[in-house]
Amino acid sequence: MTVLAGGYGGAKLSHGLALIADERELDLSIVVNTGDDLELHGLAVSPDLDTVMYTLAGLADTTMGWGVRDETWSAAGMLERYGAQTWFRLGDRDLATHIRRTQRLREGATLTAFTAELANALGVTAHLLPVTDDRLRTRVRTSHGWLDFQDWFVRRHHADPALEIRYEGAEGARPTPEVLAAIGGADLMLFAPSNPFVSIGTILAVPGVEEALRSARAPRVAVSPIVGGRALRGPADRMFESLGGEATALGVAALYAERYPGLLDAMVIDLLDLELRPRVEALDLRVLVTQTVMTTDMDRSALATTILDAFGR
Repeated sequence: MTVLAGGYGGAKLSHGLALIADERELDLSIVVNTGDDLELHGLAVSPDLDTVMYTLAGLADTTMGWGVRDETWSAAGMLERYGAQTWFRLGDRDLATHIRRTQRLREGATLTAFTAELANALGVTAHLLPVTDDRLRTRVRTSHGWLDFQDWFVRRHHADPALEIRYEGAEGARPTPEVLAAIGGADLMLFAPSNPFVSIGTILAVPGVEEALRSARAPRVAVSPIVGGRALRGPADRMFESLGGEATALGVAALYAERYPGLLDAMVIDLLDLELRPRVEALDLRVLVTQTVMTTDMDRSALATTILDAFGR
């Protein structure tokens, strides 16, 4: 099974699948967005990869939705005293990840190889795969001009309406052999409840990914990140409003149908959106209606089980 994921929604569903992997005999691969990556204090930071990894390792700060739980902030405090920008805060244990990543990349390791090293060290058995080892950066156009993703998302608290999205470097990037193998060999392809503009959209912007998905034998199923007309976390609902479309599960389905015609076979929507089922089905999509809000680990594994029972082989 292969998942396309980014952000905390993608991390939670990936964790749910990992929780049932042994009993369901799942060989789980997770293709992760790298458009959020940045260089900070001279370090290579991969927020989405780390969020998924920490979540699967049982280390994530579930309140914040990013970083490591029970974190300390001594380094960030000293950086602030030295006059460094600290709007993107790195905790002390999280800092170790970025130091090691930067060192290994400078030694010649690929991001894919190093991510596997980290996952193994933390006891993560799923295959964590950055979509590309090439430089890829998501940028957002607002009334203030083009902004780097983290500048818009973290420093400005995504308060400025997003007017346009650009995937800088995508045209020259290539999916890794590991990503293509994970897609080609999957029995089920799952688009996690991640932001379709700046998580899933960034993954699909890498030339070769969409083509591999279309030629794969696996059913392609997307889980809506919009429940009851709102995003559970992050700016996805407001991005639908500013970029066109509607902030509903139907809007998510319509976006995929318009931008990637025929790519999806099915959608998973929440019980709160049951009345939208006929209109989503009218887009030539099979629809599964179930609880998709993942508050607890049990919710995560229950959703993963329901999806496998409906679409797995």
